[in-house]
Amino acid sequence: MAGDLALDLEELRQLQSIAKRPRILSFLSSEIRNLEKLSEDASVPTPQSSAPTPAPVPVSAPAKVPSNPALQYVTLSSFSWDQDNEKIKIYVSLEGVEQEKVETVFKPMSVDIKFHNVQGKNYRCALPKLNKEIVPEKSKVVVKPKRVIITLFKESKGNWLDLHFKEDKLKPNLDKQKDPMAGIMDLMKNMYEEGDEDMKKTIAKAWTDARSGKTADSMKGYP
Repeated sequence: MAGDLALDLEELRQLQSIAKRPRILSFLSSEIRNLEKLSEDASVPTPQSSAPTPAPVPVSAPAKVPSNPALQYVTLSSFSWDQDNEKIKIYVSLEGVEQEKVETVFKPMSVDIKFHNVQGKNYRCALPKLNKEIVPEKSKVVVKPKRVIITLFKESKGNWLDLHFKEDKLKPNLDKQKDPMAGIMDLMKNMYEEGDEDMKKTIAKAWTDARSGKTADSMKGYP
């Protein structure tokens, strides 16, 4: 058994030397500590006993840091950022952060980063709606002594005017100014699609009655 444990330890240490992701490193470190303890226990001679030897308790892998709704978080709303053609870097000034206590949730249009037990407090940096899409699998968080760097890789290369999504409210107004009938036609279309049978018949009749006039050309495409 001792020989098997030694081989297992050697292989785990090799994996630890090439691993990069914090959660994998944490998992490997925990397993190495458990096997070292088992190896030490196996090397200590035990007195002979007629009682059956209890089976070893299986070692469970360390769980990820849970997102506990009961935890209180301090919102980190002040940060700086810059960008190049392929990625965005967000700089958060925060000391005492441990890499293995960082919880990250990257999605195509949002970012949620939680820092647990930083000098007795929990912090959160969230961007609920980004300006454009990112690549979650490539994005990452790197902890430095006095700050944290969040790197977001852009789905499409190019310059972002802002981190946050902002709806362009000017464009619909311009469209309505160019075509005064557009708003009415959109309204009738929605009424037809969402209305009951009587409403659909009424709108269809109005369209039929107007076929001979200019309105008929504007309503092409309606039943």
